[in-house]
Amino acid sequence: MSAVTLTDIVKRFGNFTAVHRMSLEIPQGSFVTLLGPSGCGKTTTLRMIAGLLDPTEGDIAIGGNRMNNLPIHRRNLGIVFQNYALFPHKTVADNVAFGLKYRNVPKDEARRRVAEALELVQLPNLGSRYPKELSGGQQQRVALARAIVIEPDVLLLDEPLSALDANLREDMRVELKNIQQRIGVTTVFVTHDQTEALAMSDLIIVMSDGRVEQLGAPEEVYNTPATEFVARFLGASNIIEGTCTGIEGGELSLDVPDFPKLRVPRARAPHVTGAGPVKLVIRAEKLTVAPRAAAATDGFALDATVETVDYQGQSARYFLRAGRHQLQAINMIDDHLFAAGEEVSVRFRVKDCAALPHEGQ
Repeated sequence: MSAVTLTDIVKRFGNFTAVHRMSLEIPQGSFVTLLGPSGCGKTTTLRMIAGLLDPTEGDIAIGGNRMNNLPIHRRNLGIVFQNYALFPHKTVADNVAFGLKYRNVPKDEARRRVAEALELVQLPNLGSRYPKELSGGQQQRVALARAIVIEPDVLLLDEPLSALDANLREDMRVELKNIQQRIGVTTVFVTHDQTEALAMSDLIIVMSDGRVEQLGAPEEVYNTPATEFVARFLGASNIIEGTCTGIEGGELSLDVPDFPKLRVPRARAPHVTGAGPVKLVIRAEKLTVAPRAAAATDGFALDATVETVDYQGQSARYFLRAGRHQLQAINMIDDHLFAAGEEVSVRFRVKDCAALPHEGQ
């Protein structure tokens, strides 16, 4: 059963269309991420599910019930905003209990549920404190406890980790996913952070300009992008013009200038339907930089020159010139950090290549 269903949703603000004819089904109990750059329509979509905005066209259903024109307080949704929206004059316990008060939950039961929610977010002894006495991570946990204490049908999260520093953000994304799995609530998460989406989601919906570019499991959208936008937005990719000369035996034959002849598995190019212009896609971490003299033991090798090195501590991002192509490779640093100007060999395996139809094909 679908927890949330959007059918032909359109949202216009005057002459501007923020969401274009969007349809999707969010499975019960899943963690689904709306991912995309600022202005792509992901927060607008979330706010329509919440009841904070009305769709211009189309229908929204939660648990099979049509929600159009039903106000937010009648939708039984838990919501965590980017700024947490805690009441500064109320204690942690009173903040968490706020939604229960307006649902006429008896006081004894409310105290029990607040205690359980604070235990779940690992703040069992902080009920008497005020928000100003808490760290950013603790405030985020309080906002989450307030959202789940009402036992919502759907939990909506609008970039709740964006205000946290990098290390805390990594810790909280793990904790947030663990909590979601423990309580089993259907969750819709909005972010522009690709790492968060890949790490936390059962299903990713990649959006651009108010449209769905691709919908699928993290491994699917990362390894088999449907469009060049998805390939570029999710991680660092090398995208190279080429030609498909034919499809035979479950493989595509590709001609790419300055590359050896390639036969890419059909599964890595599901959107290429026949001969014609294509784009070869190789993720930056799938290219291995090695000394020029070292023998290649697996896959293909290209001669290249290091142009720029972006040192990142445990890893390095290399910008390389191979024939007429500029490539980028992200490699862990073992014994040797290659330097700008160094002559190297760039290795890759055909099973790590994907192919997209050329725009307009």
